[in-house]
Amino acid sequence: MTYTEKEGLRLGLVGWVKNTYKGTVVGQVQGPADMVEEMKVWLSKEGSPTSRITRASFTNQRSIDKLELSGFKTRF
Repeated sequence: MTYTEKEGLRLGLVGWVKNTYKGTVVGQVQGPADMVEEMKVWLSKEGSPTSRITRASFTNQRSIDKLELSGFKTRF
């Protein structure tokens, strides 16, 4: 299990992340708004021990009535 998966599950979130060939990370996170905000802070300030974070951008944010995903996974 990756650090990001552990953090997402610890916060009670569902979603996925994927490292791209450009050296960036893309993904989707769903759950309680306050926990999503906490995950965004973690992703932009801390991340996994080997990550080097120079910039974080979060787009396409919206409220949903029910979760559309289950679990928290790393895609390859």
